[in-house]
Amino acid sequence: PPPFTGVWMGDSKLCAIGVHCGSHITSHGLALNCCTDLTWFEHIVPCGLEGKGVTSLSHELGQHVAVSHVLEPFLDSFQEVFDCTLVSSEDPG
Repeated sequence: PPPFTGVWMGDSKLCAIGVHCGSHITSHGLALNCCTDLTWFEHIVPCGLEGKGVTSLSHELGQHVAVSHVLEPFLDSFQEVFDCTLVSSEDPG
């Protein structure tokens, strides 16, 4: 929910999105919780947001969702939304 970044299911964050700028270097990334052990989040204040929770695709769908099941459709959607072509470091050339 605005003004918070990420992907949310109600008051629980499903995907964290972050950008860091420092020393003339910019890095960015995301963390999509697929089958994360959510009990670890009981010991911290996730993303520094009091009163907000964390969830996963497995928890929300009520079945195990492995990263390997999500990776290809996620990357396909990313390419479509951002009108780009992703290149793997394992690809020759």
